[in-house]
Amino acid sequence: MSKFLVRRLLITIPILIGVSIILFFLMNIAPGGPEAVLMGDDISPEAAIRIRTNLGLDQPLPIRYWRWLTSLLQGDLGNSFRSGEPVISMLRTRLPNTIILTFSAFMISLIVAIPIGVLSAVKQYSLTDKITTVISFLGISFPSFWLGIVLILIFAFQLRLFPASGMATYGREGDILNRLHHLVLPSITLGAIRMATFMRFTRSGMLEVLNLDYIRTARAKGLNERSVVFKHAFRNALISITTVVGLTLPALIGGAVLTETIFAWPGLGRMAVNAVFQRDYPVIMGVNMVVAVVTVMANLGVDVIYTFIDPQITYN
Repeated sequence: MSKFLVRRLLITIPILIGVSIILFFLMNIAPGGPEAVLMGDDISPEAAIRIRTNLGLDQPLPIRYWRWLTSLLQGDLGNSFRSGEPVISMLRTRLPNTIILTFSAFMISLIVAIPIGVLSAVKQYSLTDKITTVISFLGISFPSFWLGIVLILIFAFQLRLFPASGMATYGREGDILNRLHHLVLPSITLGAIRMATFMRFTRSGMLEVLNLDYIRTARAKGLNERSVVFKHAFRNALISITTVVGLTLPALIGGAVLTETIFAWPGLGRMAVNAVFQRDYPVIMGVNMVVAVVTVMANLGVDVIYTFIDPQITYN
């Protein structure tokens, strides 16, 4: 296992470098530039050239990328074009907020979806199965921004049960209960689509296992249904469920872009949206690299978890 982990970690280095090259070049060949955002559309050509020179954007793309990469290896992601603040400091401030939101959405999705998915599989074609199937399809179909707006209209404006935006009430930033109160609607919005996905994959994974011969043998031996379902069927279905769950982690951070914007949540997603509109290249690259690292590490984590679920799985 140790050799496998070392090999996988070494492989992530060229992967992340390749991702950074693609992102850097795509971002810099996009129309527009930070000079127009900083000075407006009526900026003179001379002023635009002066700003691009000050920002180091007058150099060829390969040279700019090399400078960015060498700074990254030294722990420096550059400074924001807009505020001048170090990008690493901005990430350090916003990343915990995104982690709180995505972790909450992730746990809500798992806690709700997996038991319902198992129940739906065990009671295949029953009324319960049909209802959960409809709910899961609706959850997959509804876009997160629409769901967020609906939740705000109903629970924030009409029922006034939860706040509509922000991470905490002004002056009560240290109140944990107040923060949890603000966390409810964004977490449900971000986790709804993943919840529906987990339900569908849990159901399909359980159905595939429940129809195998060893399950029929376990029932023939007289084992009670709970033992058959959870000790034998669910444990083997966890392989496919874990794969989906692991691949969903990066999607949660990507989905946080819309959710954080709708609920004015001060996280990476909202910062990324502002950076895109402002053509703030260092901030965009910093957020994208965080997502890339999370994606790579989530895949590695899934491979490691496989060995705990099924000891027969080994890596050389």
